[in-house]
Amino acid sequence: MLNRRKFLTAAVGVASAGALAACAKEDKGSTGTGSNGGGGGKKLTLGFSQVGSESGWRTANTESVKSAAQEAGFTLKFSDAQQKQENQISAIRSFIAQKVDVIAFSPVVVTGWDAVLKEAKAKNIPVVLTDRSVETSDESLFVTLVGSDFTDEGRRAAKILEKVLEKAGHKGPVKIAQLEGTTGAAPAIERAKGFKEVMDAEHKDDWKIVVSQTGDFTRAGGKQVMSAFLQSNPDIDVLFAHNDDMGIGAIQAIEAAGKKPGKDILIVTVDGVKDGFVAMSEGKINAIVECNPLLGPQLMEVVQKVKNGEKVERWVKTEESDFLQEQAKDALPTRKY
Repeated sequence: MLNRRKFLTAAVGVASAGALAACAKEDKGSTGTGSNGGGGGKKLTLGFSQVGSESGWRTANTESVKSAAQEAGFTLKFSDAQQKQENQISAIRSFIAQKVDVIAFSPVVVTGWDAVLKEAKAKNIPVVLTDRSVETSDESLFVTLVGSDFTDEGRRAAKILEKVLEKAGHKGPVKIAQLEGTTGAAPAIERAKGFKEVMDAEHKDDWKIVVSQTGDFTRAGGKQVMSAFLQSNPDIDVLFAHNDDMGIGAIQAIEAAGKKPGKDILIVTVDGVKDGFVAMSEGKINAIVECNPLLGPQLMEVVQKVKNGEKVERWVKTEESDFLQEQAKDALPTRKY
């Protein structure tokens, strides 16, 4: 898979994506009153394909993109892929056919994008990735990635788990259940990788992932899979969930099994949505590694630079924090998503 660390050094040219058709739900009319994107009185038109609306994080991300596009004065053509790659590819081809100025998308999965990105490049439409990376045979097929370091989020989750275990007074071996994100998605692959890096380097003798399965980043998936985990491994000590929503679903399964989340099973999740902070303030989640969904303003700034032919960093990272249970009540009123 494409190494996101390489994004830190390279500067950029212009890449793209393309052809014709559309299958996902598409919103063609979001415009704003800010600066006109393309100069000369013509508004910049941005085609944006979203993964879906599978979580609170994703909803906040969509709202951030839409409001930032309006504020920037861009015409936004928005498509919801409903977590299907074929819908996203069709939407990108529709954007190419409509001759948008820039295409941005948050890829459902890592692989399978070369053909449509080559189509965009052939039409000289630059492509910006948001939130998630892709694996491609030609890195010139996209300009930049605006998003988080998912591998580092996995590392941060492992390091904050050390603090959680210490506060809980846990001694001896640690049996860990892992709720993975959507199979093939960059955050699922990279969060698992980062967590395992720390585990193998620093806790090879005492930490063990006894069960790991995808919950598709949804509450329903988290609940269903955690129920199965508890049947096959009733002595789980820790749950590491790749997002808050799966963790919240898992809490329901843990309580249904007669156990106390946050005490009988220590829980670390990733994202930092309000519902996650509510659960943490109630003592049901022990720590959250933040993944900031409010990428809209950064994305619009990058899109404008790309349209203007300016150089941008290969990877524009977001700023994020980590939170322990005792910080939840103070942080909750200030959460914007």
